[in-house]
Amino acid sequence: MHRAQADIDTLLEQIKPILKNVQENGDAALIEYAAKFDKAELTSLKVTEEEFTEARKTLDPKVKAAIDHCADNVRKFHAEQMRRVEKDREWLFEVEPGVFAGEKVTPITSVGLYVPGGKNQYPSAVYMLGIPATLAGVEKIVITTPPRSDGKIGDALLYAAELSGVTEIYKVGGAQAIAALSYGTETIPAVKKVLGPGSPYIAGAKQLLNGVIDPGMPAGPSESIILCDESANPYNTVLDILNEGEHGPDSAALLVTHDKILAKYVHENLPIAIKALPEPQKGWLKTNMESYSGIILTESLQDSIDFCNEYATEHLLLKVTNPDDVMPHLKNAGEILVGENTPSSFGNYGIGVNHVLPTSANAHTYSCTSVWDFLKRTSIAKMDAEGFNALKEPVTTMTDYEGFPAHGNVIRDRNIKNSD
Repeated sequence: MHRAQADIDTLLEQIKPILKNVQENGDAALIEYAAKFDKAELTSLKVTEEEFTEARKTLDPKVKAAIDHCADNVRKFHAEQMRRVEKDREWLFEVEPGVFAGEKVTPITSVGLYVPGGKNQYPSAVYMLGIPATLAGVEKIVITTPPRSDGKIGDALLYAAELSGVTEIYKVGGAQAIAALSYGTETIPAVKKVLGPGSPYIAGAKQLLNGVIDPGMPAGPSESIILCDESANPYNTVLDILNEGEHGPDSAALLVTHDKILAKYVHENLPIAIKALPEPQKGWLKTNMESYSGIILTESLQDSIDFCNEYATEHLLLKVTNPDDVMPHLKNAGEILVGENTPSSFGNYGIGVNHVLPTSANAHTYSCTSVWDFLKRTSIAKMDAEGFNALKEPVTTMTDYEGFPAHGNVIRDRNIKNSD
């Protein structure tokens, strides 16, 4: 099945000078790019306490309540993840007498969260990234997001950031933001890892700066599969396709089913539903329906499952008679939403699961964003004299076989302690 893949390689030559300019000129380059790309005249890059205060005062109470509710569920879910982490925060067990091995879990010291912004604001992206980072115990968390043309950041975004425990925000977008987080500037600190969705320019910058920072999970155009049998509601299924397809012209929204009656209904009614949408969503859906979206009619439910596992979609909505029977067979998806009452909008905003998910078939190997994206594991090993002597012969045999004499000598010639 054909997928939208922005040709990042064609953009790399455009991105390289931006990265170099930021590396060499720091804040001045960022202010220059804010004027060029965001049409914003900035005198400073960091969001002030006064701007946070103003956001709290002026944000629509209904929007504030919605953010509170959704973010609370996200916090509960990721707190449960951390509870499970804490159970095994540090452990050690005896592999054989005198030989001990284990792990310890520690937070990444600093992360940058990239949040798309400008004209449209996405507070959900803030709490989806900020809350797990905070719960994981990351010491330094900064957000970069493009300013509006008036030089400000939207009230909802600032409110969501403060609610998430992140109050260091910079008015920087695009590839220049990734450069600033990688190299550091007079104002913006360099960090160890950058997470968050963005345009092909963001993806290209992350690709070029891989090695300077950890660029996190690759992000591509949004995509979903609605996996149905004859029990699925046809009208709802049309709505589910519209829900995903409105993300953009390169999004993918697929109905996968073996039920011909459902497929026929969607085929006949989806174009009518698309016509009823406003622009630009109408145009985006028409475009992606011609290339990346549509109906996959299979021979059986098992064939549908096989297709889903190979496609490895970002969002998978499961609408079948016996979902508990199907779930064990679904192997590759960023998230699985179960049942007619769980459209992906709930996952996108407020169930609690994270909406930053692997796309472009990366669900074959990548996981959904979680507290683990802000944590790392370190191996621990310890041996007493008994263990040293027990492993001495097999390990020196291996070092000799692989041709590492110093590896063997550090064991053979060592003065060992009889107790530790």
